[in-house]
Amino acid sequence: MMWIVILAVVLAMAAAGAVYLTVCISRFNTVTKFKKRVKYPLSFAVLAAVYVIFMLTMSGVNAIVVCLSAVMFFVLMDIIGAGYKRQKGKSLSGSFKGWCALLLTAVYLLAGYYLCHNVWQTNYTLDTEKNIRLKIAMLADSHIGTTFDGEGFARHIKTIEAENPDILIIAGDFADDSSKKADVIRACRALGEMKTKYGVWFAYGNHDKGYYNKRDFTADELETELKDNGVHILEDEYEFVDDSFYVVGRKDDPFEGRKDINALLSGIDTSKYIIVIDHEPNDYENEAASPADLVLSGHTHGGQLFPITYVGEWFKINDRTYGHEKRNNTDFIVTSGISDWAVKFKTGTKSEFVIVDVE
Repeated sequence: MMWIVILAVVLAMAAAGAVYLTVCISRFNTVTKFKKRVKYPLSFAVLAAVYVIFMLTMSGVNAIVVCLSAVMFFVLMDIIGAGYKRQKGKSLSGSFKGWCALLLTAVYLLAGYYLCHNVWQTNYTLDTEKNIRLKIAMLADSHIGTTFDGEGFARHIKTIEAENPDILIIAGDFADDSSKKADVIRACRALGEMKTKYGVWFAYGNHDKGYYNKRDFTADELETELKDNGVHILEDEYEFVDDSFYVVGRKDDPFEGRKDINALLSGIDTSKYIIVIDHEPNDYENEAASPADLVLSGHTHGGQLFPITYVGEWFKINDRTYGHEKRNNTDFIVTSGISDWAVKFKTGTKSEFVIVDVE
C-alpha cells in the first residue's frame, strides 16, 4: 500500500513537473519571441519530444526520471536566480538559468548512468568470537537484462571468483519480469561454473518468481535451472555447512506464510556462526534479538536516486538503506546491488558486489 501511495505521488510530481518544465522552456530566448498562444504549445511539444525519445530509447520509467531530474535543476536555478536578484537587484535571464539547468541535468544523469552500469567491489571485515574464518562474496539485485545480459553477468562472476571467496551468497532479485530465458540460462551456468569451497547459496527476492507471467520462463523453470547448476536455494530453511556454520534463507517478506526468525532458527546450534539471507532489510529488531550473527540483504538498490535516497527509511519501509550496522551481536549488511530494476541511473549510490571477511 505504501508503495502505491509513493507511486501516486511520483506520478503527481511528474504531471506538475511537466507543467513547470513547459513554463521553463518558454523562457528560452528562441521561444520567448513567439506569442503566448504559440510558445506554450511549442514548449510542451519540445518537452513531449524529449520524453518520447527517452521512452523509446530507454523506457517510460527512465523518461520520467530524466524529466524529474530536469525539474530538480530548473528549480535549483530558479532559487539561485531569486537569490541573485535580491543581492544584485537584477535578474538572471531565463535562457541562462535554463542552459545551466540542462547542463547540470546532463552531468547528473551521465554520472548516474556510469555509476549504475559499472560495478565496484566493497569490502567489510567483521569480528566474531566464534571459531570460524570465512570469506563471503555477496551480490543482490542482478535483475538480469537491466544493465547486463547473461554473458555480462558471467563476466562479473569471473571477477568475483578472482577474489577467491569461500562462498557466494545471492540475496534475491536474480531475475525479474524483463529478464529473458536465454540470459537466465547463461547466468545460471556461470554460477555452476564458479569455483568456491562451499558453493552458491540463494534466497528469493520479490521479483524472482515474476509478477505478471509475461516472461518467457516460469518460476519453476528458474528454480530448476538454478538447482541444475548446483545453487542451494533456501526458502525459510537452513543448512549446516561443513560442520562449521549455518546458512539460513528467509522467504521474502511480501509472501504469505513467512516464518518468524526465532521460529526459523529454533533448535539451531547457536555456538556455530549463523548467516541469514533476507532480501528486504526490514526485520532488524527481531533478527537482532535472534541468534543470527550476520544478516545479508539487498532490495533497496542503495537508495537509487539522490535526493530521495533514504525514502525507504523515512517511510519506515526499510530499517537501513545501505551499508553495515551492528545491533546487539548481529551484523547487518545491505548492498546497493550489482545492477538495477528498470531505472538505468544510480545517483545516490553505485552498483557493487560485496566481500565480507569474517575473522
